[in-house]
Amino acid sequence: MSMQNQQRGQASRPMGGPMGGPGRGPMGGGFGMPGQKAKDAKRSFRRLLGYLKPFRPQLIAVLITAVLSTVFSIVSPKIMGQATTVMFEGLMAKFGGDAHAAIDFARIFDIVLVLIVLYLFSSLFAYIQQYLMAGVAQRTVYGLRKDVNEKLTRLPLKYYDSKTHGEIMSRVVNDMENISGTLQQSLTQMITGVITLIGIIVMMLTISPLLTIILVLTLPLSFVVIKAIASRSQPHFAGQQKALGELNGHVEEMYTGHKIVKAFGHERKSIETFDSINDRLYESGWRSQFISGIMMPLMTVINNIGYVLICIVGGVLVTQRAIAIGDIQAFIQYARQFSMPIVQTANIANVIQSTLASAERVFEILDEAEEVPEAAEGVMLQEPRGDVRFENVSFGYNEGAALIEGMNIDVKQGQTVAIVGPTGAGKTTLINLLMRFYEIGEGAITIDGCPIADMKREHLRRLFGMVLQDTWLFNGTIRDNIAYGRIGAVEDEVIAAAQAAQADHFIRTLPDGYDTVLNEEASNISQGQKQLLTIARAILADPAILILDEATSSVDTRTEIYIQKAMHELMKGRTSFVIAHRLSTIRDADLILVMNHGNVIEQGTHEELLAKGGFYAELYNSQFAEGTVA
Repeated sequence: MSMQNQQRGQASRPMGGPMGGPGRGPMGGGFGMPGQKAKDAKRSFRRLLGYLKPFRPQLIAVLITAVLSTVFSIVSPKIMGQATTVMFEGLMAKFGGDAHAAIDFARIFDIVLVLIVLYLFSSLFAYIQQYLMAGVAQRTVYGLRKDVNEKLTRLPLKYYDSKTHGEIMSRVVNDMENISGTLQQSLTQMITGVITLIGIIVMMLTISPLLTIILVLTLPLSFVVIKAIASRSQPHFAGQQKALGELNGHVEEMYTGHKIVKAFGHERKSIETFDSINDRLYESGWRSQFISGIMMPLMTVINNIGYVLICIVGGVLVTQRAIAIGDIQAFIQYARQFSMPIVQTANIANVIQSTLASAERVFEILDEAEEVPEAAEGVMLQEPRGDVRFENVSFGYNEGAALIEGMNIDVKQGQTVAIVGPTGAGKTTLINLLMRFYEIGEGAITIDGCPIADMKREHLRRLFGMVLQDTWLFNGTIRDNIAYGRIGAVEDEVIAAAQAAQADHFIRTLPDGYDTVLNEEASNISQGQKQLLTIARAILADPAILILDEATSSVDTRTEIYIQKAMHELMKGRTSFVIAHRLSTIRDADLILVMNHGNVIEQGTHEELLAKGGFYAELYNSQFAEGTVA
């Protein structure tokens, strides 16, 4: 199961409004799912602030608009209470027998106009705040994503060999989206929540310090409930995420390999595994939702206790004319809003923890050791011949554990060099060193007498053309896939390369010819056809040196003949390194390098090595004995 699948359940999270929207905490009907915590949250936070620094003016404007929007919203209940007081006083005067008493509708109308203006301004500033923050968030993540992408191009092959594709994708896509969502919504919600809480307390104090104290006394009980429920629901939410990741991975694996599952009759086993994971997901899901769902009724009970106390004490104060009835109405409104920003801020704090963990994972990529710096003035071979030398080359993947020691190889222009040996002998390692995917420990590798360490990697790798057993074609037209071999290739050159690779005929038999679009896995053409396209791409690149990983083992005999012809055309006049699996295919090689345990233990022509009766002769004879030679 890939890391990407495991992260899928963590990538999305609900976003609520300033006062706690749907899915955001108990006021919205659920408690936020707990996220992974950063190992060094402070450091990650400081580095993330570094990306926000260029946008200080916009952030200050966001803060100002958030304050204004919240202030206009908060003062509204107090002003609305004045309208209630005016109406109440007029009615009471009438009931008191005052013949001239009347409700001052003109004043009420003025108050309503003021409220409309306040709400409009509050909405306007909220819009400006969201607009500015969206721009800041997207530009910040744009810069961070650009830095990560550029970093990935500078990382050595060692990094990609040590990480799964799913894990890298998770960091570049899921974690980046997590950061983007938090910057755009959660951060502004936290700012708004804090300002709202402070504003509500201030407004309540202006109305009645006594009632404010009564309401604040219910806070400790709220915190106890939030903490108790959060601690009990978190393990179930974590289990839900884990089960969801396993379920996604299982489904992807089963549908990707459904032919194999059916071929071996494992449908029942697949269904049983699915049911087992699905049961765990159901169990974790309902427990987490049930426990977190209890928070809403409990908070309602606590808030209602506060409302009852406020109503009783407020009623007494109104009868004593110590407070206006409209102020009591306003206070009750503030009391209803009081707990919302508290719970919202608690939830968002959890989301921010998860975001800092995501930021830390992204920064880990940025902190990875890069490839050895290139020479400032890299040497460029204007007319490369293809002479290759390994001079006392030593190398090890891990320091202190040498895989290759004192290797010496001398290859002349136009020679075909076959590299043979058992699995793990170091054949691919040799190619990786030649193309500087890994740096050698000691010695030197030269091309036409120039050390490859003195060349820029870009120029060095342009000297090579690769045709590997594992074909790589991207989602696009056949024309684009062949043209990938050389920037700026024109139509005639693409067709000429396809013809030389014996691919033109089958391409023209396709419904759309060269405009045929290959799907994501290029499964709409055969394996042999894919191989011919990669050969055409290499022919178009016109490299001085070829690297060929025998690619005919999984195709039919007729297609193999086409591929062999195409490869023969490709190898004309070029230095070629052939990683051979079937020794019968490299009898005519100018030089055969026999590798074992990372070292070249024998080298020579096919006849010379057979005459020696050594390791190569054993390999060759064993293939005939086992009937594996074509």
